[in-house]
Amino acid sequence: MAQRNRRSVLDEIKKREIIAILSVGCSRRTAARYVGCSPATIANTAERDEEFAARLRRAENQHEWTNLKHIQQAAKKPQYWRAAAWVLEHAFPEKYARRSPEVITVEQIKRLLAQFAEIIVEEVPVDRFRKNILKRLDDLTRKVCAPSQRIVHHDDM
Repeated sequence: MAQRNRRSVLDEIKKREIIAILSVGCSRRTAARYVGCSPATIANTAERDEEFAARLRRAENQHEWTNLKHIQQAAKKPQYWRAAAWVLEHAFPEKYARRSPEVITVEQIKRLLAQFAEIIVEEVPVDRFRKNILKRLDDLTRKVCAPSQRIVHHDDM
């Protein structure tokens, strides 16, 4: 079936309005509502118009970049140390974000599973049973951790 040569819903004025709205931090949904189209229309137009797609990316990144730059400038002053703490908490939540005492991190789970594996190797004398237990522990580790973070490796079995 031949593609119809449709006229774009977004003329240059609407495209500029969308870019302006995105550059101050609003969402594509907000921009779409403002110009009277759907977010899918913005996405479809960007797929057909590389220049518009590039302008969208710049606008969406501009707001984030501007705010991070302001936070970094504030963090240079000792009285605004909280700005630096905020950046660390949000950029590296696994290391710096606050969490309740009941929360267990992936790193803590990895250490716990590694200790289980050591106990099994030391305490289970029958090789066949030990291999089965380590295999099950390895399967559990795969479910909990990303593949590159596995604790028990087949070399250990």
